[in-house]
Amino acid sequence: MKKIFAIGCLALVVIGILVAVGVVFWAISLRNNFVTLEEQVNEKWSQVQNQYQRRMDLIPNLVETVKGYAAHENQTFENLAEARARAGSIQVTPEVLNDPQAFSRFQKAQGEISSALSRLLAISENYPDLKANQNFLQLQSQLEGTENRISTERMRFNEAARTFNVAVRRFPDSIVAGYSGFKTKTYFEAETGADRAPKVSFQ
Repeated sequence: MKKIFAIGCLALVVIGILVAVGVVFWAISLRNNFVTLEEQVNEKWSQVQNQYQRRMDLIPNLVETVKGYAAHENQTFENLAEARARAGSIQVTPEVLNDPQAFSRFQKAQGEISSALSRLLAISENYPDLKANQNFLQLQSQLEGTENRISTERMRFNEAARTFNVAVRRFPDSIVAGYSGFKTKTYFEAETGADRAPKVSFQ
């Protein structure tokens, strides 16, 4: 009887060890999956930043070209310069993705640039020579392409963030995520008035 009891206890210990090892490997596998998904989010975020930087780099050339034809539109130039300065002053680090308020400030600053650029491009309607300028047309085309890329990269970022957020929030995975410090990511949201397409092309 004692022998059977000892064998039963040994079997329970072995089963307990196997279950514990299984749980550890499950948790490690989940954590590694979270790391992979978070890196995908970070990669998509860097692509968003690249496109915003491309737009920031186009602005000075566009402003200089427009100034050549519309030098007295100072308020428009100043508004764009201020919006660009505000956006450039925001420290964009990976931590922005974990701070909804910082993310919102970043998105708002980029929205202000979009609005200021729209106003800058709108004044070209008053200057037929500017609308015919090859440099302006080329810059306008590059800006349109960049805006399209920004939209695409923001969509890809949101898709990666959604996949990550679902993994982090799904039970029982959420236990491992919480213990490992993984938090949901903030999505890009449509800006106020986004239901109306911005007028960028004036041809």
